[in-house]
This record gives sequence, structure tokens and C-alpha cells, in this order.
Amino acid sequence: MGVHIEVVKRLAAAAGLLACVAAGPAASAPQAPPAPQPVVTLDAPRPAAGPLAVDVVPGGVARWPGDVLTACGDARETWKPLAGACFYPVDLGQAEGPLAVWRERGGLREAATLRVLPAPYAEESLEVDPRKVRLRRKDRARVARERKQVAPLFSARTHPVFSFPLGAPLADAPPPRNFGTRRVFNDEPRAPHGGADYRAKVGTPVLATEAGLVVLVANHFFAGRSVFVDHGGGLVSMVMHLSRTDVRTGQRVSRGERLGLSGATGRVSGPHLHFGFRWRGARVDPALLLGEPGALPSPSPSP
Repeated sequence: MGVHIEVVKRLAAAAGLLACVAAGPAASAPQAPPAPQPVVTLDAPRPAAGPLAVDVVPGGVARWPGDVLTACGDARETWKPLAGACFYPVDLGQAEGPLAVWRERGGLREAATLRVLPAPYAEESLEVDPRKVRLRRKDRARVARERKQVAPLFSARTHPVFSFPLGAPLADAPPPRNFGTRRVFNDEPRAPHGGADYRAKVGTPVLATEAGLVVLVANHFFAGRSVFVDHGGGLVSMVMHLSRTDVRTGQRVSRGERLGLSGATGRVSGPHLHFGFRWRGARVDPALLLGEPGALPSPSPSP
């Protein structure tokens, strides 16, 4: 009887083992359903912003400020930013149409377009010495020599030593006049006026707009007695028609230092001071560099 019971136990155990093998591993406990996730509302797609652009007149300057700027440039050259911004001077003779500019920021290059508008300047008729309009052969040769003397001054690219706004060339300066006007001398059209005129009686002290190096002191056929100062960064200031010069070529000057006295030398219709700038070769309106830089136009997304 005991043997029979033991056999029955062994058969039951074997049957249980076979059932486990047939059933496979024990099923895990049922999992709870995942918790519901919050619903995220996506913003409606926004239209992409247009390319960066800004309107500028010939003789104007655009300013493009930004953080971590490392370089600025256009199709001609590259330069360093100044006071956290890239500045783009546009020559008085620049034709209407787009100009491509760029800057580097945080290792990336960004592009913008300067939309050059038609020149908005008026025409001005003046009566001057006829010999300053219809030149004799020797005077034409002199003018050609003087232009060759001045041209290289605008190609220099040294470290800038200026900051904006620049100083006025007269202690009690009236508003500058006539930049960009289309000149007509003795009924004969001539090139647009590349600087600003200040009314000043003969003998008025003329001051340096900023620190710099005097790169030329001359007495030219058209400009009369004149002084050219290089302020670095491709910026050159010039004062013309002086009655006297008080500095020499190669001399360093400070902002507000006297360069000479105003007068009526060269081609003039009366005593006054001609004050001009070339910035990286471009003739720009002096009033813009004497004002706050934040007022200059800046590229923004086009509509």
C-alpha cells in the first residue's frame, strides 16, 4: 500500500512539472495603463522674416549693432567693429540700387542689404573767379598733380583712434550746410559738393574733429590752404580754404587742437570753412558723424 501511494505522488509531481514546461515561464503581473501625458499646444507656423535691409542715401552711413561682433565687411574689404557695431559708409557718388554687406557674430556670418536711394540733394548756383572754372593748361596740370597727391591718403587703414560723436571744427559751430549739393559755377555744372560748409569770418580758429595724424598740409588750386588728418580705421577729415595753417605734416593732434584759421583761399565765393570726411574712401555727410551714432539707420527684417 505504501509503495502504491509513493508511485502516485511521483506521477503527480511529474505531471505538474510537465504542465509548467508546457505553460512556459510564469506570466508577470498585469501592468497599469500609462498615465495620460499633458497636451502640448504648438504655435501656429509664423512666416519667415524677410532678409535684413535698410534704406540709405548717397553720402549716408548705416550702423548695424550687435553682441560678440568680430568682423564687418562688404564686397571690397573687411574691417573691425567699432563700439559694438558695424558701420557702413556709402559714397556720395554711389548709384541707386542694392549694396551687399555682412558681419560676423559668434562665429557665424550674417548678411544684409543697403538699399541706396536716389540722391536727395538740391542744386546750388555760385559765382566765382572765372579762372577757377575754365582752367588754363598749367592750372589743369597743377590740379592733376594735387589729386595724385591726395588720393593715396584715403587708402590707409591704421588702427582707429576715434569715437562718436566727433567734435565740431568750430568752437561755436552753426549748422553745417550744402553737403551733396550739385554745384553750378558760373552757369557750368560741376561735381556734387563732397563736404559741409560753415559760415565763418576770416581768422576763426579751426579745430581738429578728433585725435589723429596730420598726413598732409597743402595749398591747392581748388581747396586753398588745407589740412588732412588721418584718424585711423580709414577715416580722414579735411578742412579747406584756410587763411593760415598751424600744424605740419607728420604731427599728431588731439581732439579740439587748432589746425589753422578759416579764410577764403582756393575756389570760393566768399569766406567760409569747408569741412569733409572720407571714410574708407567714401565721401559722407559730416553731420552724421557729429551726431549720436544710435540715430543712424540700421538693417531690419524686410516686410
